[in-house]
Amino acid sequence: MKKIALLLLSAALFCSAAFAETSVKALPIDEADYAEIAATILDVQAPYVKGDYIIFTQKKGPRYIGIAFDFENFREIHKFQIKNKRDDEYEIEDSLFFYILKLPKTVQTVGYRLVVDGLWTTDPMNSDKEFNTKTSIMLSRINARRDIPAVTEKLDNGKIRFIYTGQSGQQVRLGASFTNWDSWIYLMQEVAPGKYQLDLPLPPGKYEYAYYIGMKSYPDKTNPERCYTPDGKEASLLVVTR
Repeated sequence: MKKIALLLLSAALFCSAAFAETSVKALPIDEADYAEIAATILDVQAPYVKGDYIIFTQKKGPRYIGIAFDFENFREIHKFQIKNKRDDEYEIEDSLFFYILKLPKTVQTVGYRLVVDGLWTTDPMNSDKEFNTKTSIMLSRINARRDIPAVTEKLDNGKIRFIYTGQSGQQVRLGASFTNWDSWIYLMQEVAPGKYQLDLPLPPGKYEYAYYIGMKSYPDKTNPERCYTPDGKEASLLVVTR
């Protein structure tokens, strides 16, 4: 037990020192999505990508299995859950470990290590491994490249990027509570066929906005939060945090 504790401590200190830069974090999983994905896990297999999720599975036997990711600088160990497989009479006939990762939007490749009963190791179910020069250790690796639709969001530089998709060759304007609903101040640029974009610096706060083509307004299709303009038309609600 003392040896395991020392191994964990030294690994944690090593990773903290090697990865001092800022990291992104795994995203929280909606309960409905979690239940739906967990229901599809039937057997132990190599990790696989399903939309914005990666599903990890491990064989039964250990008391504890955790997983740590390079994009979190290995600072957090996520615990695997146990899934029992039952027969027709609902008796447990087998079990397995699983973990569901919701990928941050910016993460396209995942390096990770497992913690099995206190010992760091690569993933025995994944043959794709790479040597990490920052830590001088071997990591398991998953290619998580996928098509990511453009959405209205806060950029790393603090600006808000507004996105509208529609027909090519249109004049798309932005009207909002911060323009007193004047839609002729900001004209969006067509950066790709049918994709319009506008970057604006906005301080923290709540903002209502809509896109305008001619005299008609449209809420932001990439933002599910809704509100209404002073004249009763449907618009979008944006909350900017620090």
